[in-house]
Amino acid sequence: MSALIALARELAGLFVDDGALALAILAVVAFAGICAALAPGVPLLAGAVLLFGCLAVLLANVVRAARR
Repeated sequence: MSALIALARELAGLFVDDGALALAILAVVAFAGICAALAPGVPLLAGAVLLFGCLAVLLANVVRAARR
């Protein structure tokens, strides 16, 4: 049983290595969803929020990792 728990933790670690990065990406996705719900006639707005939000979060994470 403990081997299964260890396997599950390792598998989860592959997808969520950096918790702050994962939370920031979830926030960007939520914000894009809100934008899509509030402005359904402008689908490019949600796409732009996703693109530039994810790029900004990734850049901030890389800069933070480089300082360590």
